[in-house]
Amino acid sequence: MSDLEQRPLGKSNVRVTSLGLGTVPISGFNADVSYDEFEQTILSGYAAGIRYFDCAPMYGFGKSEHFLGHALRVNKLRDDVVVSTKVGRVLKPASRTKKLDTVYGIEWIDPLPFLDTYDYTYDGIMRSFEDSQQRLGLDYIDVLLVHDVGRAWHGDQSEFYWDQLRASGYKALDELRSTGCVSAVGLGVNETDSVVGVSREFPIDCALVAGRYTLLNHEPLHSAFDELLSRNVSIIAGGIFNSGILASGTAGATATYDYGKVPAAVLDRVKSIEAVCEEYRVSLPAAAMQFVYAHPAVATLVMGAKSSAEVDQNAAAINERIPPAFWTALQSAGLLPATAPLPAVA
Repeated sequence: MSDLEQRPLGKSNVRVTSLGLGTVPISGFNADVSYDEFEQTILSGYAAGIRYFDCAPMYGFGKSEHFLGHALRVNKLRDDVVVSTKVGRVLKPASRTKKLDTVYGIEWIDPLPFLDTYDYTYDGIMRSFEDSQQRLGLDYIDVLLVHDVGRAWHGDQSEFYWDQLRASGYKALDELRSTGCVSAVGLGVNETDSVVGVSREFPIDCALVAGRYTLLNHEPLHSAFDELLSRNVSIIAGGIFNSGILASGTAGATATYDYGKVPAAVLDRVKSIEAVCEEYRVSLPAAAMQFVYAHPAVATLVMGAKSSAEVDQNAAAINERIPPAFWTALQSAGLLPATAPLPAVA
């Protein structure tokens, strides 16, 4: 078992391991996954020292919650782990519900017979939370995240949903946290602007932000992370491989960047990073993971995995020893900003 560091989520009493396990890849994302395969991946994560698991109603339209809750219960792991799920979507029977048009156009393979509808109101959040408890089979949920609120997902409709959250959704989050139904609340989004905006209006503990702070994307260094640090809002970093290019590298035949074709400029930048990795004998995934985790705003890396082998690879990467000269070389080559926090060397 790896000895994974633990950090708190904001002002809450929740502590998460440096590595978390996300359930998107094992909930039917581009692959048909059986319950046995799902369970084995969870157990491999636990064996590797992971004590934080993330799911959502959207993932497999209920499948991730059903499978995760069952795996934790039958293996008697619940009391040892942190679980996060999400609100903002209510699942309804597929036969009587119109399918949503989404930015990423995700097609779940063999999902449960439901479709998602957006609802960020008090009633919608309470309904979503209670449904998640039923699917998970858990009497409390550690971390509750408002899913995909903001312009990155909703575009021109974003203000409509912001108004729902402000008018009554915040009240639901406050009530759930203050009564002990959940221990920490926050957002689960693909942007930092919405996290900063919400933190100015409501005291969130954390935010799962996907793909916005990586070896290739340093935008949050300009101001967002500093403000979130000052407000004691912890970042749960997701999508740190930018959907694949920082895991497979440029040699990967199916490498993608933010779920699309890799732009030529990004490809060239990754090749330059790979050259430094080769010089210092550092694996690209290890560099990607340890760079993000080095930022003091980041509490954990939530990493998806399709198998036990991928879980083990991620655990090895977070523990790989990287010489200080490697980071200096990346900065000297203009591949990392001079202001970027770098990993401390034990």
